[in-house]
Amino acid sequence: MKLELYKFDACPYCQRVMREIEAEGRTDVVLHDIHKNEADRERLIRDGGKEQVPCLFIDDEPLYESLDIIDWLKAHP
Repeated sequence: MKLELYKFDACPYCQRVMREIEAEGRTDVVLHDIHKNEADRERLIRDGGKEQVPCLFIDDEPLYESLDIIDWLKAHP
């Protein structure tokens, strides 16, 4: 399963998701900071339809909202 999290560091909702990823010790989530890489921001908009973070792409399907992302991560260890 391919997991990619689009985020930026100052976003409190992104930080909430990052804390969960760290607490679970997950190493399977590739991180993309949309404020540090323009190509990542463009991909988020192109493939996700909007510039909203956090966004977890699960096999190239976007999932938004930090609590929904956390619920998904907990359900799929």
